[in-house]
Order: sequence, then structure tokens, then C-alpha cells
Amino acid sequence: MIENAKSSSGRRWLSTAVFVGVLAAAAIALRGPLVGWFSGPSAAGSASQAMAKPAEPNAVDHYTCSMHPSVVQQTPGKCPICGMDLVPITKTQQAEGVITIDEARRQLIGVRTGRVIEAPMQRAFRAVGHVTYDESSLTDVNLKVGGWITKLFVSRTGQHVATGQPLFLFYSPDLYGAEQDFLLANQGNTAAASTGDASNRLAMLGKAARQRLHLLGLSGAQIDAVVKSGAPSESITVSSPATGFVIEKDVVEGASVEAGKRLFRIAALNKVWVEAEVYEADLAHVRVGQEATVTLDYLPGHSYEAKVAYIYPYIDATARTGRVRVELANKQLELRPGMYASVALASDATARVQVPAAAVVYTGPRRLVFRDLGDGRFRPQEVHVGTEANDMYEVLDGLEPGDSVATSGVFLIAAEARISTASTYWDKAPEAPETPDKPGAAGAPQ
Repeated sequence: MIENAKSSSGRRWLSTAVFVGVLAAAAIALRGPLVGWFSGPSAAGSASQAMAKPAEPNAVDHYTCSMHPSVVQQTPGKCPICGMDLVPITKTQQAEGVITIDEARRQLIGVRTGRVIEAPMQRAFRAVGHVTYDESSLTDVNLKVGGWITKLFVSRTGQHVATGQPLFLFYSPDLYGAEQDFLLANQGNTAAASTGDASNRLAMLGKAARQRLHLLGLSGAQIDAVVKSGAPSESITVSSPATGFVIEKDVVEGASVEAGKRLFRIAALNKVWVEAEVYEADLAHVRVGQEATVTLDYLPGHSYEAKVAYIYPYIDATARTGRVRVELANKQLELRPGMYASVALASDATARVQVPAAAVVYTGPRRLVFRDLGDGRFRPQEVHVGTEANDMYEVLDGLEPGDSVATSGVFLIAAEARISTASTYWDKAPEAPETPDKPGAAGAPQ
């Protein structure tokens, strides 16, 4: 009996000890959740943050081979492909997209670097145009009274004429009647003057009749000739008012003409215009007075130096080009209206931060270069570029003069960086900066 009681007591004590041990283990294991349950969400979050261990920025993310970046493992060792020692990639490098390329592989893939510079940049571009007439030198020949062409002296388009050269003979009943009125007034005034009865009225009539002939198109010499002959002329000679070439002729001998109709158009070709079509993107680099070089297929090996005289204030909506006028002297008459011409222009040379165009990688939403960090390390750097000239890009933001960037083998570096890193440069578009115009932005009206 006594032994049975002792045995039963020992079993109870052992069971109690086991139960207490289980409770203690459960309390230790569930300490965090229990504290959070009894203390609330804030206390649980604080406990979790206190227990979390901060990640080290230089902690190794993985190991890879500089010759074979596809090899990735979590422990150091040898590359299974080439046997080289694996190099560590830190978490910072992984996040920033930094890649390491040893000297042997740089030579293999042809990686070279260059410096970002600040130097004068001049954008050169060409525009296609054509030679045309100088509009300020065009002269029209027309009549102020109607009548008939009795004799035509200049009968061919393209014929050269000089100032004062007769063009045609013209008969007009209205002009003939005005000549008769002038002669009568002039004779009456002369007779009154000879008898001493001249009056202001007769003198005024004579002046009015002479002025009428002048307004109808007669020159002073022609009016004096009418006075000298004492009889009206049936045909009046119409002379060329300018020196040049006849580019339009709208009359034939014997034709009836109306007052105001253009009969001839004369153009002086000692100076011509070249009107060039400049692409809309290049118009910002064109200004009045800018030097230009004009060449023509008609005269290979020969060029003309000129200056921009005018920029037309409109754009061709179809071709998206603006028109620019260049004026050229043409004393030898080598430049003929209608010829095609090529106009070379260049923007003003101003100092700008520049990077070789071969260094820039297009990733869709971004433009990237790879900065040389030394020791074979390259990091992608977003840049904003502007004008391109002479295989150089203007850098608006992202680089400073003196920075070293990869200038060849860039696409191979970009491909390796995209495969072996977790950088977000490659997929996501850059987030637009918040502006006060957007609802909810700092300083925006609510």
C-alpha cells in the first residue's frame, strides 16, 4: 500500500513538471504575439521593430563571375564555366545597378571611357531650297487708260530691256482727247498772254490740262513733244520703267487692253533670293544675319557666302518646315530662278556640358550613361540631353564636367546590368515631379 501510494505520488509530480515545462516553452514561443495581443497594435509594432535587425548596406547579396554574369550563387567559390573566383555583389550594388567588369573582360568586349567636357557647341544643319526672284526688284508695266497696241517692240518673254527702252506704241481715244484739250488750253493761254489779257483762270486751265496728261501716264518729255508739234499724237510710245528681263508678257500686237491690266513684268536679276525650307526642330537655331553657305548642283565645287535676310513667320503644316530667305548677288547671272540650292547653316557656338553620343543608351522612358566608378565598376546614371552636334550631346542634367563615362561597349554593359542587377532603370518610367498645379501637391490650393 505504501509503495503504491509513493508510486502514484511520483507519477503526479512528474506529470506536473512536464505540464509546467510545456507551458513555459509555449510562453517563450508565443511571447511576441501575446504581448501584442495584450498591449495593442502599437506595442506589437514597436516590439517587432525593436527585435528587427537593420540590414547592413555592404551585406553580400550574391556571388557571380565577372566573365559569366549568368552564374549566380549565394556562397563564394569558383565559376563552374571558367574556374575564376566568384566576386561578391553587395545589396547596395544590386539596388543601384552597379556592375563590375575586370580588366581582361573590358578588353575583350572593347569597353572604353571618356570624360564629360564643357566646350563650345555649334550645331550644323542643311536645308533644301530654290533660287527665286528678288520681289523688291519686280516691275509691272500697265496703262491708266484703255486702248489698242499699234506696234510691239518687245515681243518675247526672257528678252532683256533697259530703262527708257520702247516697249510698244499705244493709241487711246481718251488720251487723244486729253491732248486736244491741253493744246486748246495752252494756245488760249498763249494768245491771251500775247495781247496782255492773260488771267489766272487761263493759266490754271493750262496747268490742269498738263497735269491731266501726266496723270494719264505721259512723261514731261512726251507732253513737251505734244506742245512742240502743236497736234495730238495718235500713238504714244510706252517705254520700260526698269532694267531687267521680261518674265511675263500678256499682250500681242494689235490687242485691245483695259486700264490697269498688267502687260509686262520685268525682273532685275543682279540680285536673287534663295528660299530654304528649314525643319521645325532647327528653326530655333536660325536668326536674321546668320551666316549661310549656298551650293548648287549646277555649279559643283563652287559655293556662295551669304547671310539670312528674313525668317518667314509661318510653318508649312504638311512638311513641318519653316521658310528662310537668303539674299545673293548675281552679277554674272549664274544663279537662275528655279534652280535647286542647298543651304548650310550653323548655330552660334556657346559653351555647353557635353558627352559623347556613343555613351548614351536609350531605354525608352530614360536616357542613361554608365559612370566609371573605378576598379572596374560602372553605375547607370540617368541624364537629360539636349542638342546633338558633331557626335556630342548637350547634357542638361545628370553629369558634371570631368565625370568619366563608358563610350564604347555600352550596349554590352547595359545588357549585363539589366540581367545581373535589380535596378529599376530598365522597366519603370521616371515619376513626374509633383507640381503645385496638381491637386494635393505641396502649396496647391485645396
